[in-house]
Amino acid sequence: MRYQCLILDHDDTAVDSTGYIHYPSFVQALKELRPNEPVLTLEQFVDYCFNPGFTALCQDIEHFSQSEMQRQQTIWRQYNQALTAQFFSGFPQLVRAFKQRGGKVTVISQSDASKIESDYLTTCHFKPDIVYGWDAGPGKRKPATYPVKQILQRLQLAPEAALVVDDLRPGLEMAAKCGVPFAAAGWAPKTPRIKAWMQSHADMYFSQVDQLAAFLLA
Repeated sequence: MRYQCLILDHDDTAVDSTGYIHYPSFVQALKELRPNEPVLTLEQFVDYCFNPGFTALCQDIEHFSQSEMQRQQTIWRQYNQALTAQFFSGFPQLVRAFKQRGGKVTVISQSDASKIESDYLTTCHFKPDIVYGWDAGPGKRKPATYPVKQILQRLQLAPEAALVVDDLRPGLEMAAKCGVPFAAAGWAPKTPRIKAWMQSHADMYFSQVDQLAAFLLA
């Protein structure tokens, strides 16, 4: 295989979750915490998550206090517990085939690790080898380099032996800082601006899961 390890994003890379879980939960938080302000559209939410990122959206754009951040997280977790997003077609088959051929499947995401592991167990029938989620804490979340460096160290791999697959800019920036090749996941709905930026900056761009599978498993 081309790579010994996949470092995968989860939301909108493995599972179709932003429109189903994350955006509705954020709308609910805004209605409670900012009742007199216009609610972001899905397109605005996706754009802000792309740049400057979700944390900056909360802290710098919506100006959530620490207690408001905690309340937003509580609402988000309630939605996560109640709802399960579906994997994109072909993705479970891809990761199972990669693992069966001896590859390591790891995940760095802004969902909680327990949710990621549950999603994989339910649909892919295995847990990723290593998971770093939102609950890893500040400084250990994407786009920080900590989780990538820890994965490489724990698996004793050189940067070029791994591939980061993500649909948004923070994942690309994290990979670039660590010298790890980056593939953009282009199969989730995106605005034209995001799609164009990812195509022009990523090492590789795949518009369909089966394109990535053919590349990885060739």
